[in-house]
Amino acid sequence: MARSSRQRHRRTRDRHGRGLRGPLYPATLPAARSRAERFDALVLEALEPIEGRWRTELTQLDVAVDDVPDVRLSPDTVSSWDDGVVEDGNIPLARLVPAGVDRHGLPTRARIVLYRRPLEVRAKDGADLADLVHDVLVEQVANYLGLDPEIIDGS
Repeated sequence: MARSSRQRHRRTRDRHGRGLRGPLYPATLPAARSRAERFDALVLEALEPIEGRWRTELTQLDVAVDDVPDVRLSPDTVSSWDDGVVEDGNIPLARLVPAGVDRHGLPTRARIVLYRRPLEVRAKDGADLADLVHDVLVEQVANYLGLDPEIIDGS
């Protein structure tokens, strides 16, 4: 009996008489979005002009975002990545996963995976991050289509 009343008391605790905690910003304001949500929006914004120009060629390509790459290396191991990896030093920034077959025998689509944290660490500010994401996407789409990045960018 005492245990259940104690749990109930914790959920409604009013610290120092200042009221219950709530969100800092209303959900409708951009400041309420998380860093991952802002990065996802940045990727979609960078992909829009590329997809607008190359829509028919990119119908079988997915774009995904992952927080960090799965890198399991010992300190004395030198990594060598596939051709589909854009890297800075030993850290991959993005990866092109070709179409194939999954472990259940079902076909999979080609996929570009952008790694959020390594890209954010390398950018000085929001504008630099937007440029970096755009450049990495252009390079990966060029790799997927087998074209030069200047042709994909169109600028």
